[in-house]
Amino acid sequence: MKKVIPKIPAREYAGLLRQYLKPQMKSMAVLAVLLLSGIVMQLVNPQIIRYFIDTAQWQESSRPLVFAAVLFIGVTLVQQAVAVGASYVGANVGWIATNQLREAVAAHCLKLDMSFHKSQTSGAIIERVDGDINNLSNFFSNFVIMLVSNVVLVAGMLVLLFREGWLIGTGMLFFVVFAIAAIQYIRKFAVPHWGKLRQMSASFYGFLSEHLEGTEDTRASGATGYVMHRFHLLLREWLPIRIRAYLGWASMWITTLLVFTIGNAVALGISYYLWRQGSITIGTVYMIFYYTELMAKPIEQIRTQMEDLQKADASIVRIRELLQTQSLIQDGRGAALPEGPLSVEFDRVGFGYDAETATLEDVSFRLEQGQVLGLLGRTGSGKTTLARLLLRFYDPGQGRIAIGGIDIRETKLHELRDRVGMVTQNIEIFQGTVRDNLTFYDESVNDGRIEQVLRELGLASWLRSLPHGLDTMLESGGGGLSAGEAQLLSFARVFLRDPGLVILDEASSRLDPATEQRIEQAMNRLLLGRTCIIIAHRLTTVQRADRILILDNGRVAEQGERVRLAADPHSRYSRMLQLGMEEMLA
Repeated sequence: MKKVIPKIPAREYAGLLRQYLKPQMKSMAVLAVLLLSGIVMQLVNPQIIRYFIDTAQWQESSRPLVFAAVLFIGVTLVQQAVAVGASYVGANVGWIATNQLREAVAAHCLKLDMSFHKSQTSGAIIERVDGDINNLSNFFSNFVIMLVSNVVLVAGMLVLLFREGWLIGTGMLFFVVFAIAAIQYIRKFAVPHWGKLRQMSASFYGFLSEHLEGTEDTRASGATGYVMHRFHLLLREWLPIRIRAYLGWASMWITTLLVFTIGNAVALGISYYLWRQGSITIGTVYMIFYYTELMAKPIEQIRTQMEDLQKADASIVRIRELLQTQSLIQDGRGAALPEGPLSVEFDRVGFGYDAETATLEDVSFRLEQGQVLGLLGRTGSGKTTLARLLLRFYDPGQGRIAIGGIDIRETKLHELRDRVGMVTQNIEIFQGTVRDNLTFYDESVNDGRIEQVLRELGLASWLRSLPHGLDTMLESGGGGLSAGEAQLLSFARVFLRDPGLVILDEASSRLDPATEQRIEQAMNRLLLGRTCIIIAHRLTTVQRADRILILDNGRVAEQGERVRLAADPHSRYSRMLQLGMEEMLA
């Protein structure tokens, strides 16, 4: 079914301009003055040329001619300087405005819940945040002022032409009306294709980003052929859309050329007739021709503005849709979590990633302050989902989750995530310094605190070995770091935040025994004075747990004190200890 880009109300354009250009009113005023000055000079120059031609025919002295020539050159040079100034100010206004909009869209994306991010590829989101907003640069910097200034320029030329005679003025007026009507008529056929082009571009770069990130898995799985096949299919789908979009642009360009040719013919025909009648001089004929040629520039710019507007139409619709997307996770009223270790309570919690499948069903348990819970279960039993619910990446469909006795829906999201720390087996290392990777650019964390935490985690010698200490640059993805060092850095991140609840999601499952021993020592330090949930991969990991919770197909299969369950020969946990967890969970 053909997707039609909805017509955007003028008030929405006005709202965008008001919101992002109001802080730059001084720059906009300077831009307006420069453009209006340029208009005046463009209207004056043909008058100087007419004077020069007519004077040259009858005036024997060269002084008036020299004066006219110097004046013409001077006005032209000033006009060029004004044009350069207007271009600079306009580009600066557009850059600042689009960056403000880009910041707003990026911040909005970061606030959206995980269901949105799971449904969108990173490339598609980047295309919206960057590509669509780039299309609005000219809209912000030049659209209104350039459109108004070009209309004023055309109006000024028509007034001057009417002064020369009603016939030439009327002819040029009809030419302008016909030109704008023709351009607008052609424009409506091109608009839908630009929207499809933006959507296709987002899909393509989303696909490309996803598979470039997973290059290792793609090669290891022998899926390179499939990826390239899909790559070529997308290019094949993209090409006709791109052709139709640029055919729309070309049709506008060709229409403009035809209109200008007709305008020149009309101007020359009327000028010739008036000259033969003796109504105008040869200088006036040239002036009329000059104005007609000059009129092509503002009409061409109006066409360009309309072209940019058609691109902006599609981009504004897509940005508006994104900004109107509301997160399913809404901030709480601000109930404060208590200091120190935090208790955890699940009361008949149910959750599913989609309406058909339940990932967790009727899960209830309580973990007291300072206790450690060992969370066991098969892959897909809901262990990681339970951790995501605690951080409010998702909200449960049924039931209630409380931390520190406070319903987590009542707390502010930033406070909840400050007080709940999570360490996973997949560690994200960003391109930046060691300091930045540990503090996430929080300048309030001083170096002394960072070094103390690294010493406590056994990373003091590693820090000393770095060529620039905390200022040493790390590669994106953790290149240059061992798995153990990356894992210990993730522990340090949590340490620096000093949370009351720590979740360890199979944090040592991929490590060798020697490295795991270092992690175990760091874990002992991390858990001191905190409540902890350990999502376990190995039974040795939960030997420090006070309580055990076993999930099976999203339901609580067993829970209780670890010592009691271990001593009960009929408990699942006891059979795990006897047979081995891997066999029990197979």
